[in-house]
Parts: sequence; C-alpha cells; structure tokens
Amino acid sequence: GGGFGGAPGEPRIPVPGHGAGLSCCPPGMARQGSGAMLASGGLGFPPQNLARVVVWEWLNEHGRWRPYSAAVCHHIENVLKEDARGSVVLGQVDVQLAPYVIDLQSMHQFRQDTGTMRPVRRNFYDPSSAPGKGIVWEWENDNSSWTPYDMDICITIQNAYEKQHPWLDLSSLGFCYLIYFSSMSQMNRQTQRKRRLRRRMDLAYPLTMGSIPKSQSWPVGTSTGTPCSCPQCLLVNSTRAASNAILASQRRKLYPGAVRQSSTFAGTALWPVGTGTVAVAGGTTKGEGLRVPGGAFAPSQSVPGGVPLPGLNNLNRPGTQRGAGLGTRATVPPGVPALPVKNLNGTGPIHPALAGMTGILMCAAGLPVCLTRAPKPILHPPPVSKSDIKPVPGVNGICRKTKKKHLKKSKTPEDVVRRYIQKVKNPPDEDCTICMERLVTSSGYEGILSHRGIKPELVGKLGKCGHMYHLLCLLAMYNNGNKDGSLQCPTCKAIYGEKTGTQPPGKMEFHLIPHSLPGYTDSKTIRIVYDIPTGIQGPEHPNPGKKFTARGFPRHCYLPDNEKGRKVLKLLIVAWDRRLIFTIGTSNTTGESDTVVWNEIHHKTEFGSNLTGHGYPDPNYLDNVLAELLAQGVSEATLKD
Repeated sequence: GGGFGGAPGEPRIPVPGHGAGLSCCPPGMARQGSGAMLASGGLGFPPQNLARVVVWEWLNEHGRWRPYSAAVCHHIENVLKEDARGSVVLGQVDVQLAPYVIDLQSMHQFRQDTGTMRPVRRNFYDPSSAPGKGIVWEWENDNSSWTPYDMDICITIQNAYEKQHPWLDLSSLGFCYLIYFSSMSQMNRQTQRKRRLRRRMDLAYPLTMGSIPKSQSWPVGTSTGTPCSCPQCLLVNSTRAASNAILASQRRKLYPGAVRQSSTFAGTALWPVGTGTVAVAGGTTKGEGLRVPGGAFAPSQSVPGGVPLPGLNNLNRPGTQRGAGLGTRATVPPGVPALPVKNLNGTGPIHPALAGMTGILMCAAGLPVCLTRAPKPILHPPPVSKSDIKPVPGVNGICRKTKKKHLKKSKTPEDVVRRYIQKVKNPPDEDCTICMERLVTSSGYEGILSHRGIKPELVGKLGKCGHMYHLLCLLAMYNNGNKDGSLQCPTCKAIYGEKTGTQPPGKMEFHLIPHSLPGYTDSKTIRIVYDIPTGIQGPEHPNPGKKFTARGFPRHCYLPDNEKGRKVLKLLIVAWDRRLIFTIGTSNTTGESDTVVWNEIHHKTEFGSNLTGHGYPDPNYLDNVLAELLAQGVSEATLKD
C-alpha cells in the first residue's frame, strides 16, 4: 500500500468492465511504440548511425535505476563533450542536488558531505519515446508531492496512453499495479490502495548520434575490450572516483571563476524541472562505503546472458559490466590498508571525508589503498536457550507492565501549585522567566487565565531551589503539562513531587544472559526487552484520539551485570513504572510523527560493538544514564523509599 514498487512476477489478472487494456510484454522484449532498443532492464545499444535520446540514471538502494531530470542530463552531456574524464557538479543545474558530483571516469555519483557513492549509467531510448518528447509521468507520494516513474515504466505508460488504452497492467515489469487513464490513478492490486498520477510536459532529454569517442572509455584490456580486472587496477579505480570528486570540489573553492558552466543553460533561465519534490539522487545510506567496481547488483542490469560485449564504450554500460568476470567483490591483496567509511548516527561528515582524503594522499604517494564498506554493528548476542536465562540478582521479578494512566482527581491545579511555593510579599524587580514580564508587575497570563484566589500580581518562591515566578504563570505551566501532581522548575529543572510521563501501555522484561559486553568481560549481561504495541493517543498525548505507531518493537537493550549496572536497572524499572522511558512524538531518525520515541534516557541497543554510538565499550555510559535518570526525578533515594 506504499509507494511505487510491488511484488515482482505476480500473475496478471483480468480487469472486468474496462475494455481492451494493455498488459506489458515480458521484460527484455521490444514493446511496440516504445522504442525497440529496450532490452534487459531498459539498457539499449542502438546502431551508430541512429539518433538516440540520452538519459543519465543512478542506482538506488533498492537496485532500481532512477533517471536524472532532463535539465541535469543536458548539463552532464555538455560537460562530457568538454572533458570525458572530468567531474559534473549537479548543483549548477539543480540546487537540490548541490552535494552531488558525478565522476565521469569511474561512472559514480559522489555525495560530498557524506562520502556516499552510487553507480551511474548513460542510457539510450528511442527519440519518439516519452523522454524524447519531454513527457514525464509521476505518482503522488505520501507527502502530497510528485515522484517520477522509472524511465522504462514512464515510456510504457506513455505508449499505452497514446494508443488510448483505458488501463495498463504493470505486473510483468515487476510491479503489482494497475494504471487507470480515465481517473488518472494507480492502484495496488494487493491492497487496493489508489494514488493519483499525472502526465507533465518538461524539457526534452538530450539527443545524440554517431559513435562515442574512444577518449570517453574506461581503461580496458589490451585485446579483449573488457575492463582490466587485476587487483591493482581495481584498487586504483575504487579510489579514483572519490579522489576526482573531492579534488574537483577543492578546485571550485580555490578558483571559483574557473568552474565550467553548461553551455546550454549559461546565462538563461532553466526550464522548470518539476513542481514537486525531486527524488534526490543518492541520499545518505548508513554505514555505506565505496563499492569496489565489480560489486554485484541486480541481475537485470547486465547484458543478456552475462556476456560482455566487446568494443562497447564503458560509458554506456552499468557498473556490473565494468567488473565482468570478477564475482561479487574484489579481494584486497595482503598488505593493502582498508579504510572503512563510517556514517555514525548524529555525527557530521568528518568520517567519510577523512577516509576519502586519506585515500587521496596515499594514492598520491603511490601507495595502494582500498576504501571498504564499514563493518556492520553487532546488535544482538549469540542465541540463548531458555534454560540459560536467569533472573537478575537483587531485582524482584522479571517483568513489569504499564496500563493506561489513572489521573488523580483529588488535587486541583491550584492545590498543586500552592503546595510547593511560598508567597513573596515584596518580589525583586527582575523577570519572571515564564511570561518574561517583571515580577513587580502583573503576570503575562492576566486576562488569558483566571482562577479564584490567585491574583495576577501574586508571586511565589519554590521551596527547594528558591526561584520565583508569578503564581498564575506556574499555574499555566502546570495546566500545559502532564497534570500529574508534580511541578518542575523551568530554570533549574528541580522536581517537586513525583514526576510521571506519557508513556503508552506496554511491557518491560529483564533477565540475565550468559554473555559478556565489550569492556565488561568479567560480567554477564542484563538484557532488557521493551515491547509497546500501537494504539490510540490519550488526553495527555499530542493528538488525543489519533492512532500512534510503535516502530522497532520489541527493543533490546543491554547493561553489564555488576553493582552499578544492577542499580541502573532498578532505577529504569522505577522510570518505567512512572512512564518516563518512552513518549509519543516525532522520530529524529525517520521524521515520522505520532510515533513512540525515546524520552531522554539513553539506552544501549548494540550488544557487541559501538559503531552507532549506542553500544559498548563506553566507560562513561552508566554514570551518564544515572544523571539522566536523576534529571527525571529518579534517584537512589527512590530505591530506599
């Protein structure tokens, strides 16, 4: 029911009442009217004397080739004519692609701020097809913006549209969708969900004719025409893309006037690329490094039969063909350093940048180097049998459950505020940090909030910390919070009463497993398992009555089984009972709203490594989490009570 992309190979079903629709012929065969050069995933090799439309495409993380816009393709072609081994700065044409550079020699797209690399290819289509006419077909995504279809699908839709077919079945292309032209909609045949689609006129893609100069080829073998697959060439090629792209970036910074501009668009206004959001080429893939040429991609991207075609220019072939005959990944010879490119959560681009620059410096010194994929985090321990799982010593039980919140109706907001403050007869002439009015004047909430017995000029001092506020301001702050009978000083965060949170109902389990965490080799491990199902938000949540999601549950967390680790566990149990571990809000990772998120008490979710920053070894973690618990009002004094 999500975006475009369904179950491949699903059998086609007839659609009653729609007349003679169109069912796509199997991939790899020519489709009438769409250009007979579409074979094997849309890659074409037309005769040299025929005109062809050029579409540049990049490989996304799902193994699908996504087209650049026509304006970007014109720019790439212009740079290609000037320097077939140069770099293309995509931000010169589309500001949304500012971080991206294409290295024409290695045929990779390089993202400068993260170090992410993706293969690109130069693809050909018939001039009479959709890209040659400047026709773009798009579907409406969940953000109400428009996403273009893959180019071969766009061409297929346009062919059916021109022949006035009422509907189109895309299942033979690997997608379980039906296109209805009368309603301009796309329907998922599994979920029956419909999305709008539209046909938009844009700039026509560039046209080319004749053979491509040999200077635009990659280095090839002496006689066979296939790329050299010796380890040394592979190592050099694996770093060349990063080197060229970063060096091009440095040249632009040092000599801004020397940046090459596209001759097609220089000094003129560009044709609008689109009205919705652009499918950004690449993005950040966590833990992704630089792929050695020859890495395995989807089988559909190779020449039929997997046989490389001699004499064909490498600019016109996907990355798999450049590494033909290598297997899935090139081996690194002994003694060659491997530099992992990291992408840590919450950190900047320094790690991939350092890896790339180190590779450049080592290459410049004549030393071989290979940028490798970063190691994967070890999230879970080895399998543990039920008989090996034991209760945690000194901790009662193995499970805690929370239910819906029960509000205490005995105390009114006025009673709560009066309980923790002392009235001040002669307040100082300073600001109330809630309403930002002077304490010697009336509260800024005068006229907005009124309660019996609380006049707007009354000032109170909190008992423990001594900070002063208008009573009406404290009342407004309390009413805007959880209304649980507790009060928290907005200046120093001191808590009065027992603070509770808005954690939705769920279950917390904890037990001992016979494995050790890195840095705690002499101790077993405490495993905590949180499980919260989806549900409906209550009155204390951001959108009462609306459904909330709970992604990634059950969540597994780990503590060392030592004295301090058991203390942290006991305090986490108190925090769980007070509904302080999770809350409902917007995810920092995905941007999804109305979902269950962590609530400022950090947990270690990575068992055997610390690649994400949420694992071990971390000698300061236990002290840090004790401080976070204290900030929520959960302290060792709580355990004594």
